[in-house]
Order: sequence, then structure tokens, then C-alpha cells
Amino acid sequence: MDWRPSGYMLSTKDLVHAIFDANSDAGKLLVKATMGEVELFAAPKSWNAILWLITSTLKVDGAPVYSGIKLGELKSSLPIVWRAD
Repeated sequence: MDWRPSGYMLSTKDLVHAIFDANSDAGKLLVKATMGEVELFAAPKSWNAILWLITSTLKVDGAPVYSGIKLGELKSSLPIVWRAD
């Protein structure tokens, strides 16, 4: 018998809260997902919103703090299944 944790679909707003506010409900779900207690899903377009937010706000001397490679590493490190439904 296969066991899978409960799954939750994150909206773009939830994803922003999950990544940038560990005390939010979505942030707590993200922590649970890292422990394998829940499974999180999000649409690829939600990641685009995160990219825009990071590259628009996190800058030093007008240049983005994170390179494309680092952003890709961030995305792949998140315990989120990216799926378009």
C-alpha cells in the first residue's frame, strides 16, 4: 500500500507568504513539506511571480543579488511540485 502525505495547491499569494514569511500558514506548510509531512503543488506561473519579486526588490547597486543559476538552484531546492493544471 502506497502512502502519500496530504497535498496542498499553493496560489501565487500563498507561495509568496511561504517563501518570505515563515510564520504564515503557508510558511508553516513549507516547513512541513521539507519534513515530508505534506506535499505542496504550485503552478509554474507562480514561480514567475517569485522571480519577478526577487529580481525587482533584491538589488545591490542597482543589480540583482541573485543570478539566474542561483534562482534555478532556489527553485529546485523548494519542496514544491510545479505543475500546470
